[in-house]
Amino acid sequence: MSTGLEALIPVVNRLQDLVFNTIGSDTLDLPQVVVVGSQSSGKTSVLENIVGRDFLPRGSGIVTRRPLILQLINVDAPPAETNPTSTDSPAVGSEWGEFLHLPGRKFYDFSDINREIQNETLRLAGNNKGISRQPINLKIFSPHVVSLTLVDLPGLTKIPIGDQPTDIERQTRSLILEYIAKPNSIILAVSPANVDIVNSESLKLARQVDPDGKRTVGVLTKLDLMDHGTHALDILSGRVYPLKLGFIALVNRSQQDIQTNLPLKDALRHEQEYFDNHSAYRNISHRCGTLYLTKTLNTLLMNHIRDKLPDIKARLNTLMGQTEQELASYGETTFIGKENRGSLILQLMTKFATSFIASIDGTSSDISVKELCGGARIYYIYNDVYGTALSQIDPTADLSTRDIRTAIRNSTGPRASLFVPELAFDLLVRPQITLLAQPSQRCVELVYEELMKVCHNCGTRELSRYPRLQAKLIEVVSELLRERLGPTSAYVESLIAINQAYVNTNHPSFVGAATAMTSVLQDRQSRELDASQHIKSLRLDEEQSDISSNQSDLQNTSTATGETQTHSRSRSSADSAISDIPTGPSSNGVTSGPGGNKDSFLNYFFGKEDRNLGMNGVISRSDKSRSLQVNSFSSTINEETPGVNGFSKSTDDENLSDREYLETELIRRLITSYFNIVREMIQDQVPKAVMHLLVNFSKESIQNRLVAELYKESLFDELLHEDDNLAEDRAKCAQRLETYRQAAKIVSEVI
Repeated sequence: MSTGLEALIPVVNRLQDLVFNTIGSDTLDLPQVVVVGSQSSGKTSVLENIVGRDFLPRGSGIVTRRPLILQLINVDAPPAETNPTSTDSPAVGSEWGEFLHLPGRKFYDFSDINREIQNETLRLAGNNKGISRQPINLKIFSPHVVSLTLVDLPGLTKIPIGDQPTDIERQTRSLILEYIAKPNSIILAVSPANVDIVNSESLKLARQVDPDGKRTVGVLTKLDLMDHGTHALDILSGRVYPLKLGFIALVNRSQQDIQTNLPLKDALRHEQEYFDNHSAYRNISHRCGTLYLTKTLNTLLMNHIRDKLPDIKARLNTLMGQTEQELASYGETTFIGKENRGSLILQLMTKFATSFIASIDGTSSDISVKELCGGARIYYIYNDVYGTALSQIDPTADLSTRDIRTAIRNSTGPRASLFVPELAFDLLVRPQITLLAQPSQRCVELVYEELMKVCHNCGTRELSRYPRLQAKLIEVVSELLRERLGPTSAYVESLIAINQAYVNTNHPSFVGAATAMTSVLQDRQSRELDASQHIKSLRLDEEQSDISSNQSDLQNTSTATGETQTHSRSRSSADSAISDIPTGPSSNGVTSGPGGNKDSFLNYFFGKEDRNLGMNGVISRSDKSRSLQVNSFSSTINEETPGVNGFSKSTDDENLSDREYLETELIRRLITSYFNIVREMIQDQVPKAVMHLLVNFSKESIQNRLVAELYKESLFDELLHEDDNLAEDRAKCAQRLETYRQAAKIVSEVI
């Protein structure tokens, strides 16, 4: 087991190969050097100088359109006789490249590596100069390289050219940030020296993710192209743009050198001569050039890996734990023995039934915090939805005064009645009870819909492995709920019919005729008092008007005096009219007697004799005329001011006699009283019926129904058929877990 720093980079390379071979992405955030630079910054030449071979595609526009993960692996040069036979020289045969997508194939000719990179780029990124996030993994084995892991990214561009996407700049920046934002990456920011450093796009991006410059290495290229008399010593010394890891100066091959195929070995020699002989750089030439950059990156990467290995191990442990939990949720194996199928189905049925009951009882572990559901929703339906609907019903809204008067007349037959017929009340109150039927049935439907919703949400992750079984469970429970809906609705309907069948006027809460009539009389007295006060108010207004008129017209004394006399006569007439207005119950046609006004009037309406009444209970003309006077005075008030409990004369009341008006008001109040009794009882009984016949019955029967319908050996194979996508997900999850275990084993070799 190697423990030296030189073994760290190969370990990371093994981890990288393992992760990309199985998972396809770097989920471990492995340490690597990410090369960033704008187009024409010399980024490609820097990488080729490090490798010492021409192998990267060149051209105009974006050439690098997929990330290239480049692993440099130092190997011993083999003896000449063991080199593979090829047209390449033995020196070339000692170096080769391998692509991760072409396992087992070695490329000894680096021009073939160049073509394969282009072909693989076209395969995923297409021909339109667009970019792809899927990386190309390339290993180069050579005795002339130091062990490094580099990531070459597309060059930064500003303006799309040709058939490039219009958002090419956004795509490129997003891809670069995805790589350099990883805290385990070392950023190699390449900038041309012949452009002002403050305009460097690579340094600008690096600062976004590494504001302190702790993991950024600056590379200055094209120093030989700077204007004569200028140099980059201030930048290289860190006085212009400070970086903890500093700047390194390079001189790449010129375009002419590339076109004439100048060997890289000669180019590196010319580079070193340039720094040794330059007046500004000769003192720091030992810290310039490609060889220094390569050694520096190797040392930085090894130290970085050493520092990050504990974090990598901790992340591996976390990923293994998460993946094990995910795999457990899929189920450990797809094979189930025949002897275990029945017990598995019973177990899943029990979990489904338990989940259904727990959702209703409010004991489920997966309680929603976004909306009411299950038992809480049912409670809301009973108390808020159903209760509000019942309370908003007006028991006499569809009964006009004309309807009530007609019912009273029809109930008396061919003769006049001595009192209000009870049959009229009975005939009118029964149809009003049916107003409770529609909201009651809607309450049943809402509870049924909520139970269906609970049924469809009872699936567990384990049950989702078997979609056919889950569908059958839902189907059986849905059928059970549909069966119970009919009897529940029928029972609620019968509750309404029961209350229509017998009108119990002896109910303790029923207001009764005497109390209702007293209320009617009190309301009438209140309205008459309001009318009297209104007349008095008008008289006071007239007096005030007269006083104002007298004060303003003192010059016409005789005329004013005549007007005053006229007004006095008017007031006398008004006082006379007011004195004729009955203020007590006698205004209803009842003559006050020794027994009291209230008793005599009630006796009249409910058939008891009263000696103070005229023959056959006919109201005297004088009483009737006084009543009409009251109606004329109070008509304007009655149109705008409702009486107590909302009762007042409507336009239908204008042609009613006092007796008819009082009779209709009496019937209306009796209907309201009895309707409220029935409404209160229905509001109490319907939820109880729904709970007993639908909710509780379903809870108690669900387990037995599932077993009776589905626990059949002939159905086992069909019910336990796994979802194909889930089986594929389980296989991928198991593969990830095995990958992380192998990665942990590799890391343990150096820790």
